[in-house]
Order: sequence, then structure tokens, then C-alpha cells
Amino acid sequence: MMENSLSSRLQMAMRRITGRGKLNESDIDEMMREVRLSLLEADVNFKVVKQFTANVKEKAIGEKILKGLNPGQQVVKVVHDELKSIMGEEAVPLMFENTGITTFMTIGLQGSGKTTSIGKLGVYLRKNYKKKVMFIAADVYRPAAIEQLITIGKQIGIEVYDEGIKDARKIVKNGLEYAKKNGYEVVIIDTAGRLHIDEEMMQELVDVKKLANPTEILLTVDAMTGQDAAQIAKSFHDQLNATGAILTKLDGDTRGGAALSIREVSGIPIKFMSSGEKMDTFEPFHPERMASRILGMGDVLTLIEKATEAIDEDEAKNMMERMMSDKFNYYDLLKQFKMIKRMGSISKILGFIPGMGNIKKAASQIDDKQFDKMAIIISSMTEAEKKNPELIDKASSRRQRIAKGAGVSVSDVNNLRQALEAQKKMVKTMSNMSEDDLKRLEKDPSALMKNAPQRTNKGKGKGKGNFRF
Repeated sequence: MMENSLSSRLQMAMRRITGRGKLNESDIDEMMREVRLSLLEADVNFKVVKQFTANVKEKAIGEKILKGLNPGQQVVKVVHDELKSIMGEEAVPLMFENTGITTFMTIGLQGSGKTTSIGKLGVYLRKNYKKKVMFIAADVYRPAAIEQLITIGKQIGIEVYDEGIKDARKIVKNGLEYAKKNGYEVVIIDTAGRLHIDEEMMQELVDVKKLANPTEILLTVDAMTGQDAAQIAKSFHDQLNATGAILTKLDGDTRGGAALSIREVSGIPIKFMSSGEKMDTFEPFHPERMASRILGMGDVLTLIEKATEAIDEDEAKNMMERMMSDKFNYYDLLKQFKMIKRMGSISKILGFIPGMGNIKKAASQIDDKQFDKMAIIISSMTEAEKKNPELIDKASSRRQRIAKGAGVSVSDVNNLRQALEAQKKMVKTMSNMSEDDLKRLEKDPSALMKNAPQRTNKGKGKGKGNFRF
């Protein structure tokens, strides 16, 4: 993810002060030098860096902070609040028309991920707003763009209106009339993407804007372009008055400068963030949550949202009841693995959990096929063993037979046993928490992770440790 390199540098700078009982101005200056370098290396606009560091220093050397309790933690909060501020304070929702068709016009340079983002936005609108969506293929300078949009439309079940290579203005006009006749609620227009901004391109976009009168003009911005993305956004905004940005390619080798520069430089709020080619890798942009991710504080709210989307409420309730009882077995563990896989990769999930930032990079090396491996081990058990884990615990001969049947080592079978026990212990710990404990956990979710199993280096292989689930 885009926050990795920036995140590690900023967290290092923060750790140097959080453990100190007292802070002085020279401590703050030392930290700010690290923060400034971190931001510049992340390709954040230099004017944004200058203003950011000045604001943080001014607030951090306040008397209440330097002489108060836990000054280091308070400084971290100042940095968090400033990160959130330059990204826009709060999430900016999409706008919809009260009556008639809502039209979204998408703009952006060629290669910015515009066409793919349209598909993701269509899926998002249908899933979260229950809207009947149609696309208009008006990028008439690239036949491949029209074909790509049609392919995406077929893949996700959304109709694409196209007339091939014709005048974009006529296509948009005819497309909107077609949408109205056929009862569509939202129309998303794919406009021309060029390698660079030119007068002809802008004039066509201005004409399409006048014709379509869009509710939203969404600019797709490639996060890998760093601070250049902010200048590109400003150029589009000056002539078209864009209402929001979609930050794309956050899974690439990008340093985060775009996210921290766009709002401040161009004035366009980031409304969505996107990563990968899959149609479900699309989510609203929350400045506060992103600031927390960058500083390694996790993102519990997004994790809860993803869990809610992936796991049925009754399914989760039944699973919790099984875990709270002494009946939790390998059948239940297998169901749990499947639930986790539906939420995404292990490294992505860990990125949302407070206190897990330090092992996220190492966790990215975990092959998510480990879940499949564990499933194979469970499939090698007898029905009685799946229902009664004690049978395996008591007999080494059973473990050897299971390992042989699954094509794994006995230690792999033991790791699975430990995973089952770890789940039971975690649930028992939470069930025994007092009301005060739960309140503390609500204020500091990372407290739950303080006693979590850590990475060990006892496994085979140089430089690679074992992870216990």
C-alpha cells in the first residue's frame, strides 16, 4: 500500500519521542527534521511540507504539551491531526440528484486508471446505494478504452452505451436520452484520456460538461505520480471545477505524496481510493483513517466495515457462540479461515489492526495460501478428529497420519493445533474482561495486541520467521 514507506519513516520519528517522559524544543526540532525528510522522500509537495512542519512545531512546543503527562503521545496526536487536516478533515460523500438522473463525469489523463475506476464506482453504487447504473463510452480517441469499458460492463453486469468512434458530444447527448427512456438512475460518463493536458482535450471536456450538467466531476489521479498528481489535479480543476478525486494504484510502488498533496494544492477533495484490478478494491477516502494508517495506529472502523461486508451477521453470531463454548473444533476453525479469506489478504487485514504496523511488512511475505494448506490438513482428519480436537492432542500417531495424508510435516499439524488453542484463549480473555477493561480497550484498541503472539525466528529458512495464527 501507498503508505508503507512514508509510514515506516514517520513511525520511526515518532518512536524517538513517545518513550520520553519529558520533551524540550530541541527534541521537537530533531523529530521535525525526520518528519520533513519523510514527507519530501514521499514526494509530498514542498509547500505542503513547509506548512505542515510549521503547524506541527507551533502546536507541539505549546506549554501544555511539553509540561503535561505523556508529552510524546500528545505530539503524535498533533502530527495525526495535521495529517488529517491536509487531507481534508472529513470524508466528502457523493452527491445525488433528488429527482431524475444523477450524472457522474469522469476525467483524467490516459493511464490513470479511469476506465477501471468507472467499473469499480458502478459496482460500489449498485451495492451501497442500490442504484440502476449505466456507463457512456465517450473516450473516442482510444478504441481500446471503449472496448475495455464494454468488457468491464459485461463482467459486472452494467450496460454500456457506445456508438464507436464518433463525436463525444453526440454520444453523451444520445446516451443520456437512452438512459432516461430506460429508467436508469445513475449515468457515469467515460471521457477522453490523453497523455497530457491540451487545449483541444479541455475544450471537449468543457463542452461535455455543459451538455451533461453532471452532478459530480470526478478526477482519477494515479497515486504513483506523487506531487505531480496535485499539479495535474489543479490544471483540471481550474478549467472544469472538479468536485472530487479518485486516487488510484495505491497498491503500486508509490510513496504517498499524492494523497498528502492533492487537497492542499488543488482544493479537490479525495472521495475514493482504489487499488488493484479487482472490482471490490474501492472504498471511500477517510482522512482521519488514512492518517491513522500512516502513523501505524490501524484502522478499526474500515476493518469492521470490511468484516460486515464479507461476513453474514448470523454466521458471525453462530461462530462467536461456538468459540465461547468448549465445542469449538476444526470444522469451526475451517469456517473461520474462509471468513478471513473473504475479507482480503492477511497483510491488508493486519494493516487495519492497531499495534500491528511493525509486523505488517514482514506479514506481507506470508503466502495467503497458508489458509489453503491448513484446510488440506483438516481435510486429512477423520470426522471424529474434526469434531473432537483432543483425539489429535493425545495421540502422536494420529498427527503423523494426518501429516502424511496432507503432504505436510508434523510441525505443520502442530501449528494448526496451536491456532485452534490461540482462538479459544483469545475469546476467553475477552469474555473475562471487566467493564473498565472494555472501556480502556475502546480508547486504546492496540491494548488487545500487546499480548498477541509475535513473529518468531525459530522456523526453518534464513531470515524468515514463523507466524502463528
